[in-house]
Amino acid sequence: MMLTDEERALILAIQDGLPIVPEPYRAVAEQVGTTEERALEILHALSARGVIKRLGAIPNHLALGFTANGMAVWDVPDDRVSRAGRKVGSFSEVSHCYLRPRQPPGWPYNLFAMVHGQSRREVLATVGRIAQEADIADRPHAVLFSTRQFRKRGTRLREATPGEGSRRGDQGPE
Repeated sequence: MMLTDEERALILAIQDGLPIVPEPYRAVAEQVGTTEERALEILHALSARGVIKRLGAIPNHLALGFTANGMAVWDVPDDRVSRAGRKVGSFSEVSHCYLRPRQPPGWPYNLFAMVHGQSRREVLATVGRIAQEADIADRPHAVLFSTRQFRKRGTRLREATPGEGSRRGDQGPE
C-alpha cells in the first residue's frame, strides 16, 4: 500500500481517535498542517481506495458510568427480524444492534444487541422492556454479560524512522 506523506500524517493523527472537540476534523487538519476541507477530501479518497474501511466511535462505557454490559441475542423469524432490529436499535441503552447468521444446532440466535446499564439487574430489565416493545418477548433469547473490557482499536501505522521514508512498501499497517 502506497501512501503519500500527507495521507500517512492524517492516518497517524486519527488512529488513536478523533479529539473530543466541537470540530474534530478541523482540529486534526490543523495538527497536520492542512485545512479541514483537504483533510476530509483525503479521508474520502482513502475510503474510496479501501485504505480506510470506516470511521467509527468507540464509547468507553465504564467512563460513562455503565458498568454492566450484556449482549442480548434473540432468535427472530427472518420475516420479522428487520423490523425488530430497527426497533431494538432505537433504544438509548443499545450501543449497537446487528443481524448475524444462525449457527445451528447450538446457536439459534440471529439478532444481537449490546445493552448497557449500571447493574446486571438493570440490563435484564431493559432487555425485557426492549423485547416487549419490539414484539419479540415470545422469542427464544439469552443475555451474555461482559466479564472484562478489551482495548478496541483499528489498524495501526508505524511511524517512519529517520531515513526510512514513508513511501516504502513495508511501511503499511501493522
